[in-house]
Amino acid sequence: MSIHIVADSGCDLPYSFLQERNISFLPLIVHLNNNDYEDFVTIEPKQVYDAMRNGEVAKTSQASPLKMRELFTGLAESGRPAVYIAFSSQLSGTYQTAMMVREEVLEQYPELQLTIIDSKCASLGLGLVVMKASELAQKGMPYEQLCETISAYCRHMEHIFTVDDLEFLARGGRISKTSAFVGGILNIKPLLHVEDGKLIPIEKIRGRKKVFKRMIELMEERGNDLQKQVIGISHGDDEEAALELKRMIEEKFGCTRFFISPIGGAIGAHAGPGTLALFFLNEYIDA
Repeated sequence: MSIHIVADSGCDLPYSFLQERNISFLPLIVHLNNNDYEDFVTIEPKQVYDAMRNGEVAKTSQASPLKMRELFTGLAESGRPAVYIAFSSQLSGTYQTAMMVREEVLEQYPELQLTIIDSKCASLGLGLVVMKASELAQKGMPYEQLCETISAYCRHMEHIFTVDDLEFLARGGRISKTSAFVGGILNIKPLLHVEDGKLIPIEKIRGRKKVFKRMIELMEERGNDLQKQVIGISHGDDEEAALELKRMIEEKFGCTRFFISPIGGAIGAHAGPGTLALFFLNEYIDA
């Protein structure tokens, strides 16, 4: 019996893709216009970005504990081993909640075989890990080996990203409104990465073209065997920018395998329209 893979919408993989791969899905919640929506399921990313451009504030919350319990109970009753690769515990409470729900289900179904991995990843960084897990499960990789391999993928996944408008980070309390105002006047674009699951600023750069150039430089400094990898690029309703970054990577490194997708509402609510993120392994894992 093949291993079943579980993901949440922090992976920013299209819902249709997850359905095609038979990956179970736990959507995070987007609060907008006094309504609650399931990320990627009952609200599309563009709807969230358009609302934010119109001055509306989107908020988010973790995946539903009830949906987790239903999913984990179904897995227990089916007897199928499963691995849930969760959105970074430093960015969402979803992982902690899943661990608690798993313990509750184990009390009734002690035979449940479910490993929950705190990916310390976000967006397509997590998405690439989920894709690899699905691939390895389909190939029939043994359970313990799959868990170890996927944990290694998580540890070696690089996240490099920039936001287009500091105002959205200010709305979410990530920076002060004064900093956002000054940054907007000076056309300053922050460059950030993920370290141990947390968002960490790297530097501030004036002008979007210079940001792209610096992202390529960091990719060269940190990447390993890039031509062998699937490179992830996610964007906040700015596919043109994503394609431009793809072109630059193709020219610089000769990469041929890419996965490009919109950043979902749950992450986009905090990053805002125009966000651009790049993902690759700093140590290629041949699995």
